[in-house]
Amino acid sequence: MFGIIRPCRHRLGEELSAAWMAQLCGLCLALRDDHGHAARIATNYDGLLISALVEAQSAGGAARRAAGPCPLRGMRGADVAVGDSVRLAATVSLVLAAAKVRDHADDGDGLAGTAGIRPAARRIARRWARQGAGTGADLGFDTGVLLTAVERQTEIEAAAGPGTPLLTVTEPTETATAAAFGHAAILAGRPANAEPLAEVGRMFGRIAHLVDAVEDLGDDLAHGKWNPLPATATSVDEARRLCDDALLGIELALADAEFTDDRLVRTMLTRELKRSVRRTFGHGHNGSCRTENRIESRWRRRGYPPPPGYGYEPGYPPQGYYGRPPRRRSSCIPFCEGMICCECCNCGEDCCCACEGCACGEACCGESCCDC
Repeated sequence: MFGIIRPCRHRLGEELSAAWMAQLCGLCLALRDDHGHAARIATNYDGLLISALVEAQSAGGAARRAAGPCPLRGMRGADVAVGDSVRLAATVSLVLAAAKVRDHADDGDGLAGTAGIRPAARRIARRWARQGAGTGADLGFDTGVLLTAVERQTEIEAAAGPGTPLLTVTEPTETATAAAFGHAAILAGRPANAEPLAEVGRMFGRIAHLVDAVEDLGDDLAHGKWNPLPATATSVDEARRLCDDALLGIELALADAEFTDDRLVRTMLTRELKRSVRRTFGHGHNGSCRTENRIESRWRRRGYPPPPGYGYEPGYPPQGYYGRPPRRRSSCIPFCEGMICCECCNCGEDCCCACEGCACGEACCGESCCDC
């Protein structure tokens, strides 16, 4: 599972944690029921925001069914979301996953790009795209806008260079997420919400693209891969500014939409999304907790040499310098913020999720300025 929003159950509380898990499991099971067991690997944390948005606007309340034991739930049963809301989320997740598998196969990247697996990966991508288009048509959603955005993304990246506005590179992602979020209003019978939710999706897509770019920056530089920041000669500070502007845009757009019960989606799209940005970039208070300092201090505490700065000069940082160190298990799975929040403090694995003692005045966040 993947995605930029990874909430912790200790912060959400019992009711919202149950609602979040219902959406997550509902998305996974919708992928299985409509598209087969293999499609469940397309489950992601961000995709379920679409089904949560549909439910938040629906007058009839949340639709649930009992699901059997699952290893990811510790072999416990659960009440999971059902209906068109999770089918829409599954459709969007599957089509985007199909495009990603196809790109890896075409570029020769990862497992899908290996010689023996590439033909099978392309067949899977075609099947998923076809299945997603069929389900999307049943729900009145044209998945062609997603596939067109992915194709345009490749063209834009190939043409990008120093001086290309960073928002030009993020535009296809913004367009795809805007279409998906906007259709959540149509599916819920709230057409008046389509425009503000499309704006929420546009800003969310921008943040997701930039967060991924910053998180991958070190590895991309080390292995000579394309990354939008060095490709457009854009600084990490500028990417952070664009994310902060998008966070404000999401809050303003949500204020223009009408919901039946918006507690979960507002928590995810405001508080938890802010935490995702802060986790990636650092706090940025007076420039004292920048991304570079946060990562360097985290590596030093764990006994590894600190990585060099984020310079864009060729050959720097050296090849293989960003090898991932072993991680400790966390009791927060599957909600923990990538386990960073459980690695940074010295008072126990769960402290970052439960304490309120951060020096910055926020709830304890696991960053380098945190003193739990």
